[in-house]
Amino acid sequence: MAEWLYEAGIGESRAALVADDRIVEAIVERPGLRLGTVAPARLTDGTQARATFADGTEVQLAAAPHGLTQGAAIMLRVTREAIPETGRLKLPRARLTDEAPGPGADLLARITASGHPVRILRAHEPDALEAAGWSEILDEATGGDIAFPGGALRMSPTPAMTLFDVDGGGALEPLAVAAATAVAQAIVRHGVGGSIGIDFPTLAGKAPRHAVALAIDAALPLPFERTAVNGFGFLQIVRARPRASLPEMLRADPVGAAARAALRHLERTPPGAPRRHALPAAVHARLRANHEWLAELARRTGTVHELETR
Repeated sequence: MAEWLYEAGIGESRAALVADDRIVEAIVERPGLRLGTVAPARLTDGTQARATFADGTEVQLAAAPHGLTQGAAIMLRVTREAIPETGRLKLPRARLTDEAPGPGADLLARITASGHPVRILRAHEPDALEAAGWSEILDEATGGDIAFPGGALRMSPTPAMTLFDVDGGGALEPLAVAAATAVAQAIVRHGVGGSIGIDFPTLAGKAPRHAVALAIDAALPLPFERTAVNGFGFLQIVRARPRASLPEMLRADPVGAAARAALRHLERTPPGAPRRHALPAAVHARLRANHEWLAELARRTGTVHELETR
């Protein structure tokens, strides 16, 4: 039976849906404006259809509101969280609503509503996330290399779409069909949404290309739309994109990801172990800049960790 493993970390929460001892889906949630949040805002740019919440968070409206002037008070529902891209942050999206204000569901609430049992993990317990392959999933997200029987994928997030390149030896049709299943599993595992392109080996004839498309259909849960595999071996998928994928999140701020990973390691340091730790300079600086993280680490572990640069 599949179950969610959930960990309320310092600076982020983590969850992994585990089935047959492997991670089917991995999610990291950082503090910020959540999908489904309903809150009052003010229209700050009617031409560009932008508004600002009371905390200063700017959002892109789904459509320019008619009959409202700049500064008008409006109620908004968040329909997409912020998406980090190379060199910029794609603003959250929101739409006008008459709903009552309230926060969007956090990670724990979302996985609890999924119907799968949820196991809350504690730092003093054996590391169930790591036993299921958490580090390997993070390596896939940051490096992009994903192995499957008979071949390998290269996952590359871009502002336009997430691309998967297929490589491998042997007969092309079995390779492409196996790759289609592997891509579908990777899309779910890493929460990839929006436009997705897959570059398969070039296949001769409609039947082999159709078999590849059917493999996608069998392994990728609805809803999604896709094209057929064209004569050059390319297939495109479009899925909802309510929030950033795991690769987008980790690659946008690798130092922050490393700092949070270091906090996870420090929190799991057993009592009596040395409390002096040498960290890369960038990670050390990020932790020192976030005093609340170190204060929470001290509260959870009952001690002050001495951090220094390597």
